[in-house]
Amino acid sequence: MTDTVALYCQDNGPEGTRPLVILHGLLGSADNWRSHAKQWQRSRRVIAVDLRNHGRSPHVAGMSYTAMAADVIALLDRLSIDDCDLLGHSMGGKVAISIAREAPRRVASLMVADIAPVAYGHGHDDIFAAMRRVEGETPTSRQAADALMAETIETQATRQFLATNLVRDDAGVMRWRVGLDEIEADYDAIIAEPAGQGAFEGATLVVRGAQSDYVPDSLLPKLREVLPRADIVTLEAGHWLHAEAPKAFRETIDAFLEHNG
Repeated sequence: MTDTVALYCQDNGPEGTRPLVILHGLLGSADNWRSHAKQWQRSRRVIAVDLRNHGRSPHVAGMSYTAMAADVIALLDRLSIDDCDLLGHSMGGKVAISIAREAPRRVASLMVADIAPVAYGHGHDDIFAAMRRVEGETPTSRQAADALMAETIETQATRQFLATNLVRDDAGVMRWRVGLDEIEADYDAIIAEPAGQGAFEGATLVVRGAQSDYVPDSLLPKLREVLPRADIVTLEAGHWLHAEAPKAFRETIDAFLEHNG
């Protein structure tokens, strides 16, 4: 049996509604979903999760999808949630697919944002290098940390996203709150296929970005093997489509939930 960790989550909204559980992507956190959660929690219970080695959740060895799925299922048990609408972006989407395959009765509907159930190549070397650059210095401001990251990462939006993981320690130095050692050590597990076998036969939505290369048409046959009932919606956005096209993204999720509620 996989050892689980007690995940941190933001749990808000009216009781008595079927919960919407949100799983962030690699190097993200529940905080990244605050604006969407604020809208959704007006009418339903919303649980935004920090996955292991992210946000306020514990740092532990191992980033397999079996382990991360087990963490989330343990959280659902702790919150006495029998089933939920499950939304995951990128790495969180693979965790969501893993849960749907391994515990389908816990997933009333599945929403996957810009990821396919396949193994990907290495693509975060520059990001890890930038984070290590900050770790090796003692920046006392976000501006100083940004300047260090800029040596490796040109795109400001990417640096701003990473900076959401910075916290100030007791000495006033900006430090990463993610388990960077644990994430790097098991990065191959993160880019691997989701856990579980066979197909998830429940109601499914896949939202992809037109400017993203994570879910090209060439991967749709494999996607439909695993998610045969998937409705596929393409938004004019890149990989972080929930941040780049927030209104269109939320309207797409809302329409799916209304139809499958």
